[in-house]
Amino acid sequence: MADATGRATGGLATDRAALLALYDLDAGGFRSLDDITAFAAQLCGAPIALLSIVEDVRQRFLARTGVDASETPRDVSFCAHAMLGEDIFLVPDATRDPRFVDNGLVTGAPHIRFYAGAPLVGADGDPLGALCVIDTVPREDLTPVQRQGLSLLARQVMMELEGRRRDRDTIIRQRMDAAAVADSDRMFRSLADTMPQMVWSTLPDGYHDYYNARWYEYTGVPAGSTDGEGWNGMFHPDDQDRAWARWRRSLATGDPYEIEYRLRHASGDYRWTLGRALPIRDSAGAIVRWIGTCTDIHEQKLMIDEREMIAHELSHRIKNIFSVIAGLIGLSARQHPQIGDIADDLRDRILALGRAHDFVRPHSVESASQIAYDEGRLRGVLDQIFAPYRADGQSRILLSGDDPRIDDRSATPLALLFHELATNAAKYGALSTCDGRVHLHVSVEQDDVRIDWREEGGPAVVPGGSDGFGSRLMTLSVERQLGGRIKREWQVDGLRLSLWIPLRSMSRAAGTA
Repeated sequence: MADATGRATGGLATDRAALLALYDLDAGGFRSLDDITAFAAQLCGAPIALLSIVEDVRQRFLARTGVDASETPRDVSFCAHAMLGEDIFLVPDATRDPRFVDNGLVTGAPHIRFYAGAPLVGADGDPLGALCVIDTVPREDLTPVQRQGLSLLARQVMMELEGRRRDRDTIIRQRMDAAAVADSDRMFRSLADTMPQMVWSTLPDGYHDYYNARWYEYTGVPAGSTDGEGWNGMFHPDDQDRAWARWRRSLATGDPYEIEYRLRHASGDYRWTLGRALPIRDSAGAIVRWIGTCTDIHEQKLMIDEREMIAHELSHRIKNIFSVIAGLIGLSARQHPQIGDIADDLRDRILALGRAHDFVRPHSVESASQIAYDEGRLRGVLDQIFAPYRADGQSRILLSGDDPRIDDRSATPLALLFHELATNAAKYGALSTCDGRVHLHVSVEQDDVRIDWREEGGPAVVPGGSDGFGSRLMTLSVERQLGGRIKREWQVDGLRLSLWIPLRSMSRAAGTA
C-alpha cells in the first residue's frame, strides 16, 4: 500500500529501499547530473534546480543548483507528488495551494513559490523522484519549450541512473542504452531547433560540430561554415581576442563559459549577444561535450546604457542642487552670524543626503563598483544613509547586533530600503519629533539575516489606505531584488518592521558574518 504522496507502507517500505539499492546511489559520482541541473535552471530561468530521489522518510538531492541542503524530510517534498504523474507537475504559487501553503519549504527557506517537476521513472515503471526547477516568485507556467526541455533532461537523468543498475544482462542493457542515446540525440536536435535562442555544441576539445537552425537564420551563413574554429570570425574584431581567451580558459578549467560580445547579424550589423556554455560530464567526471547558447541582448544593452547615461546626468544635477542649497545656507550664515551653528548643522545634513543619494539611484555594474561602503559591511551603508538624522553628534537611529557582509548587488536595494524608511520616519514617524528614536537590530539566523526596525516616541500612528509607492518600492527591494520577505506592524507609538534576507543575497561570500 502507499499514502497520498506515494510513501510505501508496511512491507513495501523494504521493497522501495531494495528498488533504490539497484541504482547504487551511495557510490556517488554524480558530477554529470550537476551539469544537467545547472542546464535545467538556465533553460527555465530559475534560481534553483534539484534532482530529487524520494526515499521512505526523506528526499535526497543527487544534484542541486541554488541551494546548499543535500536532503529534506519526505513529508515536505514536492517531488513526492511530481513523481506520481506522467507529465510536468506544476505549482504556480505554493502560498495559494492548500497542499503546500503550510509547507516548511514555503514558509521558510528556500521560500518556494513556483515549482515545476518532471517525474523520474525507472525502466520497470517505478517512480524514483523528480527533476525540478523552483522560483521564489510565482509564475503561471513554463513555456512549451521549457516544458519539453525539462522532460528531455529528465530522460537524460534516467539514462544515467539506469546505466548504474546492477543488471546481469549487460549486453542487452548496452544495446538499449545505445538506442536511447541515439533517440535522445535526435530529440535534443529537434528541441534545439524549436528554441528562440541560438544553440550550439562542441566536442570536449572545443571543436564546434553543431548549430541549430536559429544560428543559421540569425547569422545568414551557409550550414557548416562556422564549424571548428570558424565561429570566432563571426564576432566583432575588437571582441575576438577576448572571446577566444575566455573560451580557452573554460576548456582548460571546465568552468562555465559566459561572455557578452558583438555578433555579426545576417544584415551585416553587429549586435550585442550573451554567450553561455556548460560542460556535460560522464559518470567519471570527464567532459564529453559542451552545450551552449547565444542570446540577442542588443536592445537591452542599448537600454541599459541609455538608462545609465540619463541616471548619471540626473544624479549629477541632483547633487548639484544639494551643493547649491548648502552654498546658500553658508551664504546666509555669513550674513547672519547668529545662526551659524544651526546653518553648519543643516549644511552637513544636506551634504550627507547628497552622499546617500549615490546609493539609491540606479547603477550599472561599472558605476556600482565606484561606490565605497566600509569594506563591504552593512553598517558602512547605514552610516551614510542615516547621517542626515544625527542630532548633537548623536544618531537618532540606534544600531545594534551583527554587521553582515554586503556587496555591490545588495548595497543599492538595501540603501533604497533604509533611505525610504528613514525618510518616512522623518515625515510621519519617530524622527518627526524631537524625542523620537528608531532602534535597528541586525542578527544572523542560520541562512538569513534578520533586521528589525522599531520606532518609538513619535506621534500616534493610524495606518490606513492602500500601500503607496514608497511601500511598494520597499517590497520590491526586499522580495524581488533580495529574495527576502517583509512584515509590518503598526503600533500606537510607531512602526514595527521585520525583514528576513537570505545571506546569499547579502553577499557572494555567503555564510560569513
